[in-house]
Amino acid sequence: MPQGTLEVLLVGAKGLENTDFLCNMDPYVILTCRTQEQKSSVASGKGSEPEWNENFVFTISDGISELTIKIMDSDGGSGDDFVGEATIPLEPLFIEGSLPPTPYNVVKEQEYCGEIRIGLSFTREGSSNQGSGEQEESFGAQEESYGGWKDSSF
Repeated sequence: MPQGTLEVLLVGAKGLENTDFLCNMDPYVILTCRTQEQKSSVASGKGSEPEWNENFVFTISDGISELTIKIMDSDGGSGDDFVGEATIPLEPLFIEGSLPPTPYNVVKEQEYCGEIRIGLSFTREGSSNQGSGEQEESFGAQEESYGGWKDSSF
């Protein structure tokens, strides 16, 4: 399993089931990557088609293979309502490096209840890639400083 940094762009959702009967719901998202958990802002009064456009960063270590997205409805007086969740496998991301904002199905009690758009990018940790880049730069600098045919007057 790769190690590195996972960047998550939480774009928005649509087609969510409105859990508030009298008014639009105030959805927010809890993003969980194994033991790391982050929470989006509350999209107040946005109802079943909220937009966030927020970025989140997670540290990826061995054994992390999925990102869990829970959509909740913020309720002032009572407990927050569970709207639905999406589980995003990270294996394709580790291969591609980045995935554009993509709709993922939101499910509640194994039933489809909307979709959420998430963009992902993964930066692999490791000095091997960075080291080779530095070497290329220094070779280029040496080539220029030695001159050669580039400095020739012919």
